[in-house]
Amino acid sequence: MKIGLDSYCFHRYFGEWYDELQQDSKTRWTIVDFLDHAASLQVNGVSLESCFLPDDPSSIVEMRTELEIRNLEVVWAWGHPNGLCSGANDQAAVECHKNIQIAQQIGAKVMRICAGSRRTRPSSWLMHKQGLIKLLEPLVEQAAKSNVVLAIENHIDLLADELAELIESINSPWLGVCFDTANNLRMLEDPVEVARKLVPHTRATHIKDVTAQKGDPRTFAFWPSVPLGQGLIDLPQILQLLHAAKYDGILALEIDYLSPSYSADGEEVAVRRSLEWLNNQISPSIVRH
Repeated sequence: MKIGLDSYCFHRYFGEWYDELQQDSKTRWTIVDFLDHAASLQVNGVSLESCFLPDDPSSIVEMRTELEIRNLEVVWAWGHPNGLCSGANDQAAVECHKNIQIAQQIGAKVMRICAGSRRTRPSSWLMHKQGLIKLLEPLVEQAAKSNVVLAIENHIDLLADELAELIESINSPWLGVCFDTANNLRMLEDPVEVARKLVPHTRATHIKDVTAQKGDPRTFAFWPSVPLGQGLIDLPQILQLLHAAKYDGILALEIDYLSPSYSADGEEVAVRRSLEWLNNQISPSIVRH
């Protein structure tokens, strides 16, 4: 397993923030700024959120060059915030197809995708599944031709059993899971039990910890991110499950809405503390440098 960093940790630096929960950081980064920071933290890989990055041909060539200079493995991440809209958006599938080509061009072997979000989830699982399979099957065929594995994130839109069923229904080595360690707690599922169901299919990760605040647990604001090891997720047990399954991809740290308890220190401090914790958890014989 390789320790990595998802660019979404710095979404405010790329010009996005949660209006009712966060403020503009006033800091702005380019892709080179992020890669420089990632390299300074001595991570092995990065997950790059496509929504924050230019996709013109010259920028794609530059991204690949900058990744190679820093010797960083890369996961290309598409679909923020609503992805395939739970199978209801044909145009989103066209955009996903385009991003498979970008993933190949920058040298990514895995591309994280979002099937939807809590905003797009329909009431019927049968309708949900049918819509997703219709859009995913041709995308998986294209991914196979491009030598890129698609990894569906559990994006607060799919219960663990549903995501496992979807992957098993399509049954392709070119489709797996981007396992977010915390998102299904936000759907009131036990994170370790979710891991047991999704780790066998996992091809990418978001290593995330969250805590609980006062309010409605059905809302996103109830579950803010905290530095790894400071929250409710049994990350040591989940890391053991990933190791036992011989997962050899990137352990990509992700922080979304940073808890107000840690926001005074800012993203950079939370990221540094999290990576220190993760490095201490992973045996040097497991991490690949």
